[in-house]
Amino acid sequence: MKSRNQKRPNILLVMADQIAAPALPVYGHRVVKTPHLESLASSGVVFDAAYCNFPVCAPSRFSMLTGLYATRIGAYDNAAEFSASWVTLPHYLRALGYHTSLCGKMHFIGPDQLHGYHERLTTDIIGSDFALTANWSETVPSSPAGATLKTVLDAGHCIRSLQIDYDDEVEHCAIQKIYDLARAQEQQPFFLTVSFTHPHAPFTSPLEHWQRYRDEDIDMPAVGPLAEAQQDMQTRWLGQAKHSDKYVITDDLVRNARHAYYGMISYIDDKVGRIMEAMRRTELDRETVVIFLGDHGEMMGERGMWFKSTFYEWSCRVPMIVSAPERFSPRRCTQIVSLVDLLPTVLDLAGAAKGQEYVDEPDGKSLVPLLEGKVPKDWDDVVLSEYTADGVLAPCRMARQGLYKYIYVHGHGNQLYHMGEDPHELRNLSGQLSMAEVEQNLHALILKDWDPEQVTVDILRSQRRRLFIQKVTAGAGMPVNWSFRARFDDDSRYVRSAKASDIKARKRFPYVTPQG
Repeated sequence: MKSRNQKRPNILLVMADQIAAPALPVYGHRVVKTPHLESLASSGVVFDAAYCNFPVCAPSRFSMLTGLYATRIGAYDNAAEFSASWVTLPHYLRALGYHTSLCGKMHFIGPDQLHGYHERLTTDIIGSDFALTANWSETVPSSPAGATLKTVLDAGHCIRSLQIDYDDEVEHCAIQKIYDLARAQEQQPFFLTVSFTHPHAPFTSPLEHWQRYRDEDIDMPAVGPLAEAQQDMQTRWLGQAKHSDKYVITDDLVRNARHAYYGMISYIDDKVGRIMEAMRRTELDRETVVIFLGDHGEMMGERGMWFKSTFYEWSCRVPMIVSAPERFSPRRCTQIVSLVDLLPTVLDLAGAAKGQEYVDEPDGKSLVPLLEGKVPKDWDDVVLSEYTADGVLAPCRMARQGLYKYIYVHGHGNQLYHMGEDPHELRNLSGQLSMAEVEQNLHALILKDWDPEQVTVDILRSQRRRLFIQKVTAGAGMPVNWSFRARFDDDSRYVRSAKASDIKARKRFPYVTPQG
């Protein structure tokens, strides 16, 4: 890749895990308190319709870092590694002379725990083995992480938790790294990724942030639980995997869980504020592009659903804010974008030559023209998102183009929504004669360069291999543990080869006896 003869900007990427765009004041929420994100947005470009390309942690992140759809790189679920031979954004930036650092969660699976980064500053909160492998050979979908609606019953506040332990460490290491970069003798441009695990479930807010909200002010979901007859197959599968029929979720429990989630978001907002203060103190803010985004959302009781894994807005639409006041005027961008656009956008911002050669042509496109307030003539306003992980038994895909969203579940009924007239996605237009042309075009987009039958074959083969390896290496003896260690005791402090939800619950202080 050729480069321009000019100083390259630093890039600071701040990520939050499972943060839904509709839950933020920047996107219109009236209860949640995030003054620091609002300040960042006031000086930046806010993307109103940004989507993840896979609504679950690991595949979403792998797709984002490669600029390629998850099924294209074999990242099928939360226990699928993507090959070390795939070129990532950090690889490209290294070719442009950047120093690349990862601080926090990235959920890498397998032996390669860097994937192009020069260094990691912390361990990962989650294990790197195959323990979370989905199993489509089962007749009923399951959740290998052990996620159930018991998480909703146990929501509340605490003094300390596993996730607080982790994110406090991430914040500390990130701020220290900012000061180290500012006083380094060799002023090399940097790409620093700071990735927090809040507000991911379990819904356990720090007490201080819980107390910022009154229970009576917490809003309820716009759409309540739907009868089974109104549910699509993907929703039914996810409900079965989480054993939703075993739990009675009252309005009080819903409000309590949302209260905790809002507190967790405010906790992250405070960290964003302190990171930005360190940038200002070091004057690095003057030459750094700051990007804030989420890897996927959280349903938070909408439609009676929790967690992610679906293509409805609270699960699939993510915050995306890009702030570089010296370069871009503050504005709102209504064009539809997604996380695979990050790689070509950052390379464009970093000064890669026009007409640059990619090792693999990315599925995304540079957003720099949109950041500059220009809409290219060939802008197609299309995003694709996929789901092939646990909780379902067939490949699923979503296409959003303009005002329409189309959801495809292989072998089952499709869904088509007009997002302008039906923002809550309650009126399925699929099969209506007046929508035939729209549906046909979106269906063709879904299947372009994507064969669901072959994807199914590839996934089943991958699952069989990983499930076998996990079985013979887990438990007593010498279990496989590829997790990156920043401290000697990282493996005992965080989740490794075990059910993540159980481990996180036991680390809560004061301990709350699980209900249900």
